[in-house]
Amino acid sequence: MQLIELTARLDALLDASHFKDYCPNGLQVEGRPEVGRVLCGVTACQALLDIAVSGGYDAVFVHHGYFWKGEDGRINGIRRQRLKTLLANDVSLLAYHLPLDGHPEYGNNAQLGKLMGWQAEGRFADQDLGWFGRPGQAGESAADIARALAARLAREPLLVGEASRPVRRVAWCTGGAQGYFEQAIAVGADVFVSGEISEQTVHLARESGIPYIAAGHHATERYGARSIATYLADELGLAADFVDLPNPV
Repeated sequence: MQLIELTARLDALLDASHFKDYCPNGLQVEGRPEVGRVLCGVTACQALLDIAVSGGYDAVFVHHGYFWKGEDGRINGIRRQRLKTLLANDVSLLAYHLPLDGHPEYGNNAQLGKLMGWQAEGRFADQDLGWFGRPGQAGESAADIARALAARLAREPLLVGEASRPVRRVAWCTGGAQGYFEQAIAVGADVFVSGEISEQTVHLARESGIPYIAAGHHATERYGARSIATYLADELGLAADFVDLPNPV
């Protein structure tokens, strides 16, 4: 497949132009024009790029790419080495941040809900990035949700607030979405699950009576890129693999 066609297909699939984001979405670094093999991962770190080069991949697809708003734009140090790796080996980098969070089927939130057995009923927060719905089983408490997350994500989450609270409505948004906690409360959530947690999140959980679960930024966002690897293979006929590089955050 031509790189230009692959980019167009992913831009359309993920509705990239719809989102106001903190980085450019789509093709960030242009490599060879023909793409047969794609390596998918969460973040375009050096380790992932090295696997792409050694494995003979033509392109890399990630959730966390480069060129974030507000960062130093000079090409030196780690940034230089990463870009050198891509350019010297003619490997393309495609990155989709908020579009991969928000997609109703392949997105991080959709995939986390599917993994956990949560039945989505609606969306909330900025650009409809947050999701809410029913837990997998009736009668679950916040502590039960946390235990299920630990088992399925293979990572112990941090639960703050009333662990015994019955959960009739669970709200979730992967990654660093602790800023959506109050909006989750406003839509009637009995627990809010995200990746990260901030100092003020603890006080909000205690004072509102709504527990908060921080299940890990990386741990909650592994599944969008993995689902895209499946899409690339099944729908576009490309050789696509997902690599999960361990990250404790």
